[in-house]
Amino acid sequence: MSMAGDKRRVGIAGLGTVGGGLLKLFQQAEPLGDGRLEVVAVSARNRSRKRDVEIGGYEWFDDPVALAASPNVDIFVELIGGSDGPAKRAVEVALARGADVVTANKALLAEHGADLAKLAESTGAKIAFEAAVAGGIPIIKALRDGLAGGNRINAVSGILNGTCNYLLTEMEASGRSFEDVLADAQRLGYAEADPTMDVGGFDAGHKIALLSAIAFGAAPDFSRVDVEGVDQVTLLDIRMAGKMGYRIKLIAKAERIDETVRAHVHPVLLALDHPLAGVGGALNAVVVDAEPVGRLSFVGRGAGAGATASAVAADLLDIIDGAARAPFGKPLAALKSYSSAARADEGRFYVRFLVNDKPGVIAAIADQLAKAGVSIESFLQDPAQGGTDVPIVLTTQRCPRENLDAAVRQIGALDVIAATPRVMPIEETSAKRAWS
Repeated sequence: MSMAGDKRRVGIAGLGTVGGGLLKLFQQAEPLGDGRLEVVAVSARNRSRKRDVEIGGYEWFDDPVALAASPNVDIFVELIGGSDGPAKRAVEVALARGADVVTANKALLAEHGADLAKLAESTGAKIAFEAAVAGGIPIIKALRDGLAGGNRINAVSGILNGTCNYLLTEMEASGRSFEDVLADAQRLGYAEADPTMDVGGFDAGHKIALLSAIAFGAAPDFSRVDVEGVDQVTLLDIRMAGKMGYRIKLIAKAERIDETVRAHVHPVLLALDHPLAGVGGALNAVVVDAEPVGRLSFVGRGAGAGATASAVAADLLDIIDGAARAPFGKPLAALKSYSSAARADEGRFYVRFLVNDKPGVIAAIADQLAKAGVSIESFLQDPAQGGTDVPIVLTTQRCPRENLDAAVRQIGALDVIAATPRVMPIEETSAKRAWS
């Protein structure tokens, strides 16, 4: 491979939104990296597809694996996506021959990051992936290079999926259902035709697995992330939460608890003064709690050609400047092996029931909660809207989650319950640790 200071030859696999945006950066008047970087080859599924960026001046590869294997490429940029298949094979081929890799592929790294880091160490190659989490927010570098060394990071959390944040924001603003807003988002290109990775919480889960690895000096392990998406959040939940002074957001969080780490993705009710509650639309945000620096917040665009391509470009510049570090902050052998913490053990919770409008229903619910040792803090009943089923919403005082789950299972079995009850954690303010 070429040494730092020499012109480095770049091959780009994937010419979608991000790949096209990256090529535009290379084709601008002022050369990227003061001319020390040069795109020499590209690959995509369809060569003849109409693009708003010129590709005629680069060597074309139909197969991204062949591009990764090319001796004419010093740095392989993988923008294909997917945890397996061509993306994984191409990255493995590039690393095996000692080529550096820049990728925006969070699924690949969250599920195979340790193996890829081991391969890179064996050949001296570098892996950089700032664009894999939160688009244009430089959170990987902030954690790995700026915070993890001199601070003890206790938790990292945030809004890591712009599609979900857009859906929840639009539902609240427009009063339309999840299904209606999702259909519009798909038409506008904000959501994929198959939105499962986004609305199911898996995209945010991959990202928090990577942030957790860097924050706590461990190898990424997506299998340990507890994932729940927004596909079961209803307009009723958003309206009732609003009446109680909360806003629902999909929050990904990883926290250190003694010698364990808990990582999870859940819809959460945030008090309106919480630093993440006001992050709307398709924006991303990350909050880091560390000692001695305290709490730091990062907000910015989490996707799109400009934001994500700029993160890829920053990684390329780090590589040619010799600034790229071990992908997860330390050599693989120095990474810790944390056990997984149990599901949230204690907190305050929002519980929504849909019940038949009959006498004694509220008493039956309260009785089951009392038997489980769960105290009700607030209660809200929405009058029936021309039907026999009535939504009942309550918030609990701080209680063990397992106690609440046991009570909800008992309540869900009552013949007056018309739908599966819904439970979501509540986080009060930036100053209170209300869920974990």
